[in-house]
Amino acid sequence: MITSQEIASQPAIWREALTRIPEATELLARPGERVLVIGCGTSAFVAESFAALREAAGLGETDAAYASEPRVWRPYDAVIALTRSGTTTEVADALRAVPAGVRTIAVTGVADSPVADLCDDVLLLDFADEESVVQTRFPTTFLILARAALGEDVSALPDQAHAVLEAPLPIDVAPLEHFVYLGTGWTYGLAQEAALKIREAAQAWAESYPLLDYRHGPLAVAGDGSLVWMLGRSDADLADDIRRTGAAVLTATSDPLIELAQAQRLAVAVAELRGLNPDTPRHLTRSIVLD
Repeated sequence: MITSQEIASQPAIWREALTRIPEATELLARPGERVLVIGCGTSAFVAESFAALREAAGLGETDAAYASEPRVWRPYDAVIALTRSGTTTEVADALRAVPAGVRTIAVTGVADSPVADLCDDVLLLDFADEESVVQTRFPTTFLILARAALGEDVSALPDQAHAVLEAPLPIDVAPLEHFVYLGTGWTYGLAQEAALKIREAAQAWAESYPLLDYRHGPLAVAGDGSLVWMLGRSDADLADDIRRTGAAVLTATSDPLIELAQAQRLAVAVAELRGLNPDTPRHLTRSIVLD
């Protein structure tokens, strides 16, 4: 199964990414720049995570936006476009609308692509590109490299991820039918991405929310058959409130990127339990290219 193989390959791919830190630092971490990060689908969620990380690192105001949602222009110094394939129509259209003089950077897995051709600079992650429709290692590879470029020591994560991915999943998926992922700060983007994996691979009911906002309405549908997974920071009081509904709760035991890789594995496990092939998700293609 291609998707499972690509999930398992992440520790090795992350090691390769960490050899590219100087290049990534030059492109992603120029201090003082006001930056817009755009993408669609998985890349939009990753854009949210990266924007939160970059701004928290003190490098300058950083916004994230869906490439498919045109917005009133603000005076950005640079636009970073995230697209695995480099062919996503909405991303290319958004780049064509960027005013002259604004630096544009593509983060992609394909060098010879429309988006790469439209940008001033390219951070090429072709070694992390995927055959699968469902993205797994490409977004996590970008984020581990981005975190390193922003000054975080992530050198231990590949070995830690290898150990976690070799172990059994931390929960039996058989009784589960409802999946909720919670995050805070930069991990809210990861929570959205984890929920998307379940929807794509397993056609299952999945939601995502900011951690403490879960009490504000969504808790009402938790119950037997629900799994609520806190990515990154956990909250013990909230976990107790959720358990009282009958739902299962997972709290973070690893780095958030490793937790996301585990969520990818869980999505595959749910798909297999339902007799689905995550390599061929219903109604989806590797890239959205419009006429």
